Amino acid sequence: MPRWRFCLTGIILGVLSCHFLQLASAQMTDPFEVDALQAVRRALKDTGKNLNSWKKTDPCVSNWTGVICLMDPNDGFLHVQELRLLNMNLSGKLAPALGLFSQMTILNFMWNNLTGSIPKEIGNLITLKLLLLSGNQISGPLPDELGSLSNVTILNLDNNNISGPLPKNFANMTSARHFHLNNNSISGQIPPELSALPQLLHFLLDNNNLSGYLPQEFSRMPNLRILQFDNNNFEGVLGTADCKELFLI
Repeated sequence: MPRWRFCLTGIILGVLSCHFLQLASAQMTDPFEVDALQAVRRALKDTGKNLNSWKKTDPCVSNWTGVICLMDPNDGFLHVQELRLLNMNLSGKLAPALGLFSQMTILNFMWNNLTGSIPKEIGNLITLKLLLLSGNQISGPLPDELGSLSNVTILNLDNNNISGPLPKNFANMTSARHFHLNNNSISGQIPPELSALPQLLHFLLDNNNLSGYLPQEFSRMPNLRILQFDNNNFEGVLGTADCKELFLI
């Protein structure tokens, strides 16, 4: 057989091998993310046995409860796009491994009984759009690293036991439309830098331990509609002359 036929045959076999490898990997979750999910599970307590399906082999293929996946054509693997674990009576803590999902867009642990603090590693989720942790018993300060979540549109951390200051680098969350941080124990001065958030519609900080002054800059935010600061320890009144549609409580 001529040499060129051997070369052509080798090329065809190589292409077919790559194709079959891609098909095979498309039927499995990225192994790196499988390990991360198992670390997340170890940090949780599931008294209601809602996560029994997490004992199955492949998270995406065998449809683990609350795990929503999407295939990435670039590497052929299924990747975790959403963790939808709201209202499952889960306790325990949020694992640092939650920061290992490179394509996650929604992280939802609302209305459980989680304790501990928010892992700073969540700030690595640069594709995240919704961070939903309302209605738990999460404590400790807000990690500065969350300020790296420039694609987050909704930050729901209300009804927890979060304490400490509000990080000024949250001003880097330029896609944010909803900041729901009410009913916590957040303290200190509201950083005026947060008034630079261009898309913010709702800013809820009522029922915290905030003090100092109310930054006048908030009255001039172009899209802000609801600014709720009651039941804190502020000095002075926020002017609303330049923000006629602002609903100030």
